[in-house]
Order: sequence, then structure tokens, then C-alpha cells
Amino acid sequence: MRSARTVAVLLVTLCGLVSCTHGPTRMDVYIGTYTGGRTGSEGIYLLDLDMATGEVKSRGLAARARNPSFLAIHPDRGHLFSVGEFGDFKGQKAGSVSAFRIDASTGELTLINETSSGGGAPCHLVVDAGGRTVLAANYNGGSVCAIRIEDDRSLGETTAFVQHQGSSVDKRRQGAPHAHSINVDPTNRYAMAADLGLDRVLVYRFDDTRGTLEANDPSGVSVAPGGGPRHFAFHPSWPFAYVNNEMASTVTAFAYDARKGVLVEIETLSTLPEGFQGGNSTAELRVHPSGRFLYVSNRGHDSVAVFRIDRQTGRLTHVENEKTGGRTPRNFGIDPTGTYLLAANQSTGVVVVFRVDPRSGALEPTGHSVEVPTPVCVRFVAR
Repeated sequence: MRSARTVAVLLVTLCGLVSCTHGPTRMDVYIGTYTGGRTGSEGIYLLDLDMATGEVKSRGLAARARNPSFLAIHPDRGHLFSVGEFGDFKGQKAGSVSAFRIDASTGELTLINETSSGGGAPCHLVVDAGGRTVLAANYNGGSVCAIRIEDDRSLGETTAFVQHQGSSVDKRRQGAPHAHSINVDPTNRYAMAADLGLDRVLVYRFDDTRGTLEANDPSGVSVAPGGGPRHFAFHPSWPFAYVNNEMASTVTAFAYDARKGVLVEIETLSTLPEGFQGGNSTAELRVHPSGRFLYVSNRGHDSVAVFRIDRQTGRLTHVENEKTGGRTPRNFGIDPTGTYLLAANQSTGVVVVFRVDPRSGALEPTGHSVEVPTPVCVRFVAR
């Protein structure tokens, strides 16, 4: 019989061959911010997240940039894209989109190039699954665009530009279109643009080879008047999708037909606890990587609303509202393993770490946080 020592040696050898790890030990976390004025921010910041403990540390400025409020990671995990939300681009009344190279050893960013977003105040962007196109939403411009990603990951020509038209019931905030986000569906064949000014989620047929956007039939779906749809998320594996309505502090669930690109409303629920009377607007929503939970941030109540997702119907059940440990939780991120949620509290300049309960989806403060000036967006790259 083999001795216990021999067996132990064999087990160690086997672990070395097939890897006994269950995931990354650390995460690089990139934080988009607003710059200028009294913010104190200079651009995009880099954090280090310890996946064992939830401890987060600042690694300083990753790249200087002007108002890089929203970020997207390329599928190769070696490149990052950012909007430049405020300010004219080379004399044009338009914002910008920038491409950066990620240093694999330090996490620092090197600017490759930048281009116009075609409209004012680009506030959201994504990279398609094939990594060939950046799609961006222009809030002030009320438009969406698609920009080619070249083989060297630089930004090339604008392959699509769509100007939204119309208005909705709140003439102060909805007197014109305000495209607030754009997302590509899991098939990489359709793109959804949530327009706060129109109270609609517009649907486009997306050609991932040519980078074009063409209106679908039907062209989209409306939310309740005055809702103000902001950010949108597809379920990772079930035929559902969700949008948070900024102005109404609600979240709407949809059934999604991926063959036709059609959304049908299931239900709309409040993101606030019963009895809350203060002012509030929602900012971000995310589906947990497991697909079991949905999270929405509240600015005013300063919380993240947690919902359980019904696998059969897509309906939501409220679990809790967890305070974010600061004011104005703009964006938040859930790491790819689903272990931690990092809330970016814009007004108080702090990113707070919560552990996600895998059974209930509830959030538990880890006691870890880090100061970042005007944090707006959270993105992860596993080491």
C-alpha cells in the first residue's frame, strides 16, 4: 500500500496538472469617473480586489482622460474602451470614444486613439461579443452609433449612426430623445437602446460583420409614460431582459424572443422599500452571473435593490434594499465569479465592497472600501 505521504505527493502533482483553483485570486478593477472642476479626478483609476477577503486597494491612476464616465472591456481582456462624456471633440459638438491598451503586468492603460461619438454626451458603450464593434449611446445627442474596432484594437470608421426622434410626457426631461444605453443581445444579432426621453427601448438589427444598425420590426417597446428607461440587461441564459426606469424608480421585466428581437413586458416593480417618501432616481442594473438575481441602484435612497428572478416566468421577487455606504450610487459592478458587488458612490467618492449571498442574493458589507474621486463606472479584469 502507498503511504499517506506518497498519496499526498500524487494529489499535489495532480493539482498541478489539472489546476485545483476555482477561480482568480485577484481582480483588476477599473473605475470610470467625472473629471474637472472640484472633482479631483484625473481620469480612469485602477483598484486591486482580493477575491479571498474582499479587501480592495487603490493602485492609482491607470490613465489620464477627460470625463471617462463609462467603460467597456474588450473580449480579449487586453483592451479597454471609454467614452469622453462632456466637452467638444476637436471643435465638434460631440463627445468621444477612446481605445486603450491594458498592460498585462501593471494594469496601466495606454491610449491607442480616440474618435468622435457623433453626438453630445456619450454616456454608455459596449463591445460586441466578436470584439469587432464598439456601440455607444449619446445622451444629449439622442443618438446611437457603432464604431469599427481594427485588428490592432484601434478605433476605425463609424459604421452606423442613428438619430432618435420624438419626446414623451415630462417636457422638462423628455422634450427630446436621450439615448441612455445600448446593449447587444446574447446572439450578437440585435442591439437594444434605452431612450429616457422617448420612454422606449428601441431595437436594432445588428450586423456584426459590417457593424450596421437597422430598425427592427417591431422597432421597440414602450415603458409607462414618464418612466425614463436608462440601463438594460439581458438574462445570461433564460429568455428575459430587464430595464431600470430612472425617473419612476422602477424596473421592468420583459420576455425576449431572440429569433425576432422582440420584447414583451411581463411586469414593472418599484425599486424602493415600502413607505419611502424622499426623492430618488435609479442608475444601474445588473443580472447576477448565476442568473438567479437582479440588482438595481437607487440614488436618493442610496441603496441597491435586490430581486430574485423566477426561472420559469422571469418575474421578480423583492429580497432587500441594502444601503451602499455612501451617497449617489451611480454604477456598480458584480465580479465575473458573482462573489462581490462593488458600489460606486459618486457624491461621497467611495467604492464599497459587498459579498453576495449565493443562496438569497442578499448583500453583506465586507467592511472594505476605497476612496476614488467621483466614481461612476466599475469594470473587472481577472488576473
